[in-house]
Amino acid sequence: MSPTGFSAHNHRACIASGLAAADELCATKGVRLTPVRRRVLEILLTEHKAIGAYDILDHLAKDGASAKPPTAYRALDFLTTHGLAHKIERLNAYIACTSPETRHDPAFLICTGCDHVAETSAPRAIEHVAREAGFDIDTTIIEATGLCPTCRELA
Repeated sequence: MSPTGFSAHNHRACIASGLAAADELCATKGVRLTPVRRRVLEILLTEHKAIGAYDILDHLAKDGASAKPPTAYRALDFLTTHGLAHKIERLNAYIACTSPETRHDPAFLICTGCDHVAETSAPRAIEHVAREAGFDIDTTIIEATGLCPTCRELA
């Protein structure tokens, strides 16, 4: 999986395909993508950077919703549980998953200049090291920080 998040692309198509993938995944799993969950996912897809629950609440308020923090956290919990979003621990924020239809171990490239985040797959070398150590990996999350191409040009 090549990094997604820093390169130019058709953003509307990106959002539409992310929502369509979520609809399909939820239908397959037999879970409900409620209007609030769907809107939170749409916000994450729109941003292309990790955003916190209170930022999501601000977006919901602009939509006219009178949502409280538990509303955002419940929606985010649903999205992360079902592989539609990831939590970026370093930023205590969330980002939409770029490949919810496939099982993968994400790695995140986090720009310290603009907080944009690109998702890619964790390097397979970690599986090799774990296997040699007799370690069975359940979950891998890698967060790397640096400068994205745009911020690097500005530096």
